Amino acid sequence: MKSSVLPEIERAWQNYLFTGRFGDVVRPEIAESWQRCRRADVDPYDGVCHCVLEQRNLRHLLETHSELIEVARPFMEKLYRFVEGSGFIVMLTDERGYIMANLGDADTLENALKINFVNGAHWTEEEVGTNAIGTALSLRRPIQVSGAEHYCQKHHGWTCSAAPIIDQMSGRLIGVLDLSGPSEETHLHTLGMVVAAVAAIVDQLRVREKNRELALSNNRLTNIFQTMSDGVVLIDKAGIIIGINPVAEQIFGRPNENLRGRAITEIVGNQAFCAEAILEKHQSFDETEVMVDTPTGHIHCVSSGKPTMDDEGQVSGGVILLHPIQKIHSLVNRMGGSQATFHFRDIIGDSVELREVIELAASTASSMSNVLLQGESGTGKEVFAQAIHNRSPRRRGPFVAINCGAIPRDLIASELFGYVEGAFTGARRGGRPGKFELASGGTLFLDEIGDMPLEQQVALLRVLQEKKITRIGSDKVIPVDVRIICATNKDLLEEVRQARFREDLYYRLNVISIVIPPLRDRPDDISVLAEYFLKKFGREMGAGASFYMDDEVVKRLMQYDWPGNVRQLQNVLERMVNIADGYRLGIEHLPVEIYQPREDAPDFQPSSLAQVVRAARKNREKVLEEQEYRELVTLLQQCGGNISQVARKMEVSRNTIYRKMRKYKIKR
Repeated sequence: MKSSVLPEIERAWQNYLFTGRFGDVVRPEIAESWQRCRRADVDPYDGVCHCVLEQRNLRHLLETHSELIEVARPFMEKLYRFVEGSGFIVMLTDERGYIMANLGDADTLENALKINFVNGAHWTEEEVGTNAIGTALSLRRPIQVSGAEHYCQKHHGWTCSAAPIIDQMSGRLIGVLDLSGPSEETHLHTLGMVVAAVAAIVDQLRVREKNRELALSNNRLTNIFQTMSDGVVLIDKAGIIIGINPVAEQIFGRPNENLRGRAITEIVGNQAFCAEAILEKHQSFDETEVMVDTPTGHIHCVSSGKPTMDDEGQVSGGVILLHPIQKIHSLVNRMGGSQATFHFRDIIGDSVELREVIELAASTASSMSNVLLQGESGTGKEVFAQAIHNRSPRRRGPFVAINCGAIPRDLIASELFGYVEGAFTGARRGGRPGKFELASGGTLFLDEIGDMPLEQQVALLRVLQEKKITRIGSDKVIPVDVRIICATNKDLLEEVRQARFREDLYYRLNVISIVIPPLRDRPDDISVLAEYFLKKFGREMGAGASFYMDDEVVKRLMQYDWPGNVRQLQNVLERMVNIADGYRLGIEHLPVEIYQPREDAPDFQPSSLAQVVRAARKNREKVLEEQEYRELVTLLQQCGGNISQVARKMEVSRNTIYRKMRKYKIKR
């Protein structure tokens, strides 16, 4: 606006106050603002801001908008340098019009103080009438207000140019920048300078936001990088390590600072093909087995890698993932149930013989020496093996069991040592780890070791000596760290004499020998075990099931020699529970091989399972009839002898009720 127009605006303003009409000289946006001010009942002869924040609230305002103030301050100073000495001041407000910062000529700031044009003032149309700050807030666009265009007379000596600061991402208005001075200095260029300064502020805020987003993204990536279960190695295009995560530090056995700046080929040794695939061939590789050199030896890992590209599509480096195979095997074992569940507290029995064996086994648990468990079938050799593992320092590692007598001779080597892809016809794609690899870091339980073929005994002896295995079809040596627990129901010394078991392997395995006594040698445990199994079956059946044995049954169980030991006792009791018609277990439920009649025994002498079942069925029918009789008598009493009501409750016909009453000789 030209300063020559100001007198005409002054007359138009006076005319509006008296008549409510505008002249042609008043711009539409100014006229609309005057109307808003009149509706808001703003005093046109005032102009002093009566809404100024107290210092406490002002401090809170400045803290809340500290970033905007910090970003805008340099641009406010630059803007002021252009107009310094010409009577102008620069103001910054928040999104509501509260003034947060100002700077400018001292005289002008002193004049501004007279109308409370100061920090903390609420400089809006509703408070101080038409003004550049308040009207820019209302219109959400830049505007210049000069002289009598201000609604309040005390502002007529001012010219103000303001532009809203709008967040380009959200479209949210976050503040206003204003340049105010004497009305005689009115010039359109001042508004242009304000608009340019606001654009610079918005750009700087956007840069800050982008930097924040980038920092947040980097923080997320760093957290992912640091918490990944895989070891992660970052290399540049020359194959130099530029970063590793904590898992990789653990794998390499060296801290980050000792690895950064070193060539990846120094670390992976003869596995340099991994880096070559990424950097030279620009190819990814997946699940490749590698041996990583560490200060304490080699670590067998599964590795994957991928090249990273720059903006021009050129290889700038790569990412290599490493996962120790032992951890993979531990996960497989955990998911596949290869864990020890029994503890010494789970071994049932109070006999001196059993307690001595438990004490010996527990005392050897912390040792790394091989253990040979000897005992008849069914004595609980695997239970002891699991208990030893769970008491040992390896209890967090896998417990892998293999029955050497249950695997065909031509498959036992692949089960123990694993194989690579293509090792033989039918070999699984990708190969397969053997039990030694799966048990690494834990315990390998070799059950029925006496049944292992002689040719595999040689291979087993070599692994025990060298603590390394080689998969079938491969020449790669894999270190393994396992504790061996063996079990047998054979006399291994006799097997050695008969040349069916290697003498050197026997002495290698028989470091700690534990002989588990058969059940017949500890009869005191029979009743304890029987009580334990009956409670167990009761819990499994639920509904408060509580089984008990007649004294005669207990006597027969104690007299039996139990060639199948604890396992046989458990099976016998489970059979009795299943054929019994109630919770009582009598001699009629005993299997034939255990039932031995006394001289004063009753006529009932079952000689076959069929007889036992028939007897049980007959007994069950008797119990059901007793239940039916009691139910019928109870209902007749409740219904006052009304046959129709009893029939409805039992969901049968009246004739059926009469028939049952005749059967049980019940009178109404």
